[in-house]
Amino acid sequence: MRPEDEPLDFLDQEPEPAAAGGVAWKLLIVDDDVEVHAATRFAINGIRIAGRPLQLLNARSAAEAAALLKTEPEIAVILLDVVMESPNAGLDLVQRIRHELGLGDVRIILRTGQPGHAPELNVIRDYDINDYKTKAELTHTRLVTALIAAIRSYDQLRTISENRRGLEMIVTATPSLMRAKDLESCADEALRLMMSLLHLHGDGAVCVQGGIGDNDGERPRVIAAAGRVAGAAGRPLEQLGDADLVAAVRECLARQAHCFAASHTALYLQGGQRQAVMLVRSERALTVVERQLLEIFAANVLSCFGNVTLVERLNHIAYHDPLTRLPNRTCFIEELNKAGASAAQGSVVCMIDIDRFTDINNALGHAVADQLLIAVGQRLGQACPGCHLARIGADTFGLIGPEQQLAPERLQALLQEPFAAGDQLLPISATIGLCRITGSESGHALFNRADMAFTRARLNPHGGPLYFSPDMEQHTHWRLEVLRQLRRDFHDGRLAVWFQPQVSLADGGLSGLEALARWPDRRPDAGGFTQPPGVFIPLAEESGLIVDIGAWILDQSCAAYSRLAAEGHAPRRIAVNVSMPQMRRPDFPERVARTLAARGVPASALELEITESQLLDEPQLVLRNLQALKQEGIQITIDDFGTGYSSLGYLRQLPIDCIKIDRSFVVEIDRGRGDLFAETIITLAHKLGAETVAEGVETAAQVRCLRNLGCDTVQGFLYGRPMPADQLAGWLEQRALH
Repeated sequence: MRPEDEPLDFLDQEPEPAAAGGVAWKLLIVDDDVEVHAATRFAINGIRIAGRPLQLLNARSAAEAAALLKTEPEIAVILLDVVMESPNAGLDLVQRIRHELGLGDVRIILRTGQPGHAPELNVIRDYDINDYKTKAELTHTRLVTALIAAIRSYDQLRTISENRRGLEMIVTATPSLMRAKDLESCADEALRLMMSLLHLHGDGAVCVQGGIGDNDGERPRVIAAAGRVAGAAGRPLEQLGDADLVAAVRECLARQAHCFAASHTALYLQGGQRQAVMLVRSERALTVVERQLLEIFAANVLSCFGNVTLVERLNHIAYHDPLTRLPNRTCFIEELNKAGASAAQGSVVCMIDIDRFTDINNALGHAVADQLLIAVGQRLGQACPGCHLARIGADTFGLIGPEQQLAPERLQALLQEPFAAGDQLLPISATIGLCRITGSESGHALFNRADMAFTRARLNPHGGPLYFSPDMEQHTHWRLEVLRQLRRDFHDGRLAVWFQPQVSLADGGLSGLEALARWPDRRPDAGGFTQPPGVFIPLAEESGLIVDIGAWILDQSCAAYSRLAAEGHAPRRIAVNVSMPQMRRPDFPERVARTLAARGVPASALELEITESQLLDEPQLVLRNLQALKQEGIQITIDDFGTGYSSLGYLRQLPIDCIKIDRSFVVEIDRGRGDLFAETIITLAHKLGAETVAEGVETAAQVRCLRNLGCDTVQGFLYGRPMPADQLAGWLEQRALH
């Protein structure tokens, strides 16, 4: 018999300590015979299994073993005597280990000195043990072989358990990661879970590079941290406070792969434009199972980061302007809510609108116009640090900040220098409205008040910036009520078209009629008008209602012309005013042509009037539509000439037939100053091959002066006030008698 096959002799010997190196496998010997403990220790002294030594633990009774098992974790194998203080003490302990203590991974080898005491197959089947040996069978070789098999089984079970525990943790944690509303909270939770998976409680951090709205995409930043570096969250990576961890993050980013080192573990995550590193400090190399779990975990975290990134992207789109990358109107109003609630002393909300931006867009193209918007936003942002800046409209910016910093004169000076846009240097002017934040106002209320001030400033372009005042709010409410009533009355057919005669200075005959909208007060015995045209026409233009009203006026004017023609009183032309909202419609010329055809009116009998200020609003669009109307044979008149700023070069491009001299110049004739202006306009019109009509004529002296200056036609109270269509025939007959 070979020595290794000899039965173990149970001798009194001093045990040798287990060899150092690696984490030892824990082996518990449970036997009431002291010699068994000593002999087993002697037999396995110096043995290494899977490169790891054995650590022996001893118990001399089932009760002592149960107590030790409660306090000593990760025991791999138990060598258990079946018969100790009672015949079934060993088997009862097995039941307790499995069911009461819940230790399913530990491997149990039953040993007995009484062969046949327990049926081998029944014991293995019913008591969940690995092996059953008599002490006589346990030679040195068989003992080591049994231990190797048991430890391998234990290691496999532990691997399966760790896998199951880790996977359960990952699966359980994923919903909480998915619920995170922002990257920081998601990173905090992910870092905590990573440490739990590895049973660590030390230093760790999550760093990101790039991402949505990141203007400094090359600079990694810390978004979550734990342990001694916990205070670094929100800082650049360089300020993490640990040079080794900083170097580990940079190495992981450079390699773009997970890094498993003895001192740390770094997981690399990459999705879209964003890179991230999850890093924890460790004092040991990871097991294969831990690495596999971390790779699964990293994939889940990446998916959660992607979900958060999608939420962030949607949030960014919802709250930011894609062109300037500034906050948008929605975000601006939320900031206004905060400012209104805090009632920051001395703060204002300001609106800045680029004047005539549409002209820049049309003349220089969208690319240059976009670059101008970006340049304006950048200058405002640089000049107003600490203020909330947003793009709140197509060509409008909003600012919230201290009144001293947003003083109107400072903002005007800021905008005086030309802006670089492409290869252009563009000077601009702007309309500015402001509202002081006094406290307890909602964001919408503050926004509306600043908008009221801005609107009032825009109506008076030479008046400069305006602050909101309570009367503006009252006026706005009044305007809204008037508009509501106007919309209702128009749809109920309560508006009317009146006509004012135009008289030829050459023969005194009827030259034409100008159609004028009126809003009669239909209440019984009321008389008069609900509102004058100077009030309701601008409201209709601002609301867009003028498109429908304008089409109705054109139709009613053509109908009146047809009736007069049938009665033999047809004027040479009938003039109808056109608004800019009508002119902006691409099918406007076709709509006019259809109305003429439907009413049987020749195109040459229609004269469309457009104001000089409208010519400058969208010059290319206006020119295109006027040319199309002219090709139909329709006459074109410039109204209120001399009150705007149109250039002679632009006037020469327009297909105009007539220029109207504004009433403000005609009134000055009686005061000895208007004849020069009137003469200039008449001379210019004739040079352009156009006729002239002077409006607002009320005295014979004005008529004499205008006739001497060569004016063609006059219109005013001297000849006839505006009147309903059914009174025109009577006026014409009365005129014929004289």
